[in-house]
Amino acid sequence: MTTAFQMTSKKKVFITGANGLLGQKLVAQLVEKGAFQVFASGKGACRLPGEGFEYVSVDITDESSVEKALGEIKPDVIIHGAAMTHVDQCELNQEACYDANVNATAYLIKAAEAAKAHFIFVSTDFIFSGEEGPLDENAEAAPVNYYGETKLQGEQLVKACQTKWSIARTVLVFGIAHDMSRTNIILWVKSSLEAGKEIQVVDDQFRTPTLAEDLATGCILIAEQEAEGIYNISGPDFLTPYEMANITADYFGLNKELIKRADSTTFTQPAKRPLKTGFIITKAREELGFEPKSFRTAIGILAKQIILARS
Repeated sequence: MTTAFQMTSKKKVFITGANGLLGQKLVAQLVEKGAFQVFASGKGACRLPGEGFEYVSVDITDESSVEKALGEIKPDVIIHGAAMTHVDQCELNQEACYDANVNATAYLIKAAEAAKAHFIFVSTDFIFSGEEGPLDENAEAAPVNYYGETKLQGEQLVKACQTKWSIARTVLVFGIAHDMSRTNIILWVKSSLEAGKEIQVVDDQFRTPTLAEDLATGCILIAEQEAEGIYNISGPDFLTPYEMANITADYFGLNKELIKRADSTTFTQPAKRPLKTGFIITKAREELGFEPKSFRTAIGILAKQIILARS
């Protein structure tokens, strides 16, 4: 650790999965705010742009690696955003999924308890069956795939921990990584329609799609206010992917006739998806002051980021 970081009196925040989409947004916002001493962690080398943070290479599935890093840093807040999130890969490789989503969470909780840190766990709408939505924080969990099952087990570990805890549940996170390393529904629809390709988009699944920047903001509001308990942190619009595709086409002035309705039975996937989730975010709005962007506004933000990334 550098001397500058050791000498500051700011509270320390430790972020897992910092190289990922959410992690990048968390680090950027925290550095810009300047209220916390920021420790970004990931497996392997740092892939984050910018400065103003300390990067620590940590394998969160290795208990000794977690214990060593957090024992040295002694964070005040841990935002645990890292997870194995590819739903079909989780279904096909359950041992790796359990290791990443359950064991790693247990190791981090143990370290959080030792440091007396506020533990913030990022969870998912996929802990629910999808039989009814949108859902509030008191909805009963009943996952329909292995990914959802491991995230629910993670939540149960968090609720039993002996330190201050919060769970930030979210839905269909989208955004642009600094290196354009991952796609999302907006980029997929835009590129497909620009190429004149016909696309099949499901209209029987319902979500409240969440801009990655908004999820990061929600997690930081929880940290700043030391809020405890469960919060739904998602976008405000209850939409099907078919509706998302049409809003995207409208925004960019593309041919909507190329967008064809489909239902989820059209696609064969290893993991079942819940049909109807999406979140009611009244609690986060009222208690945290959380105010996410509309889906259309979020498209505009991404459009500007695409231009910057390619310039």
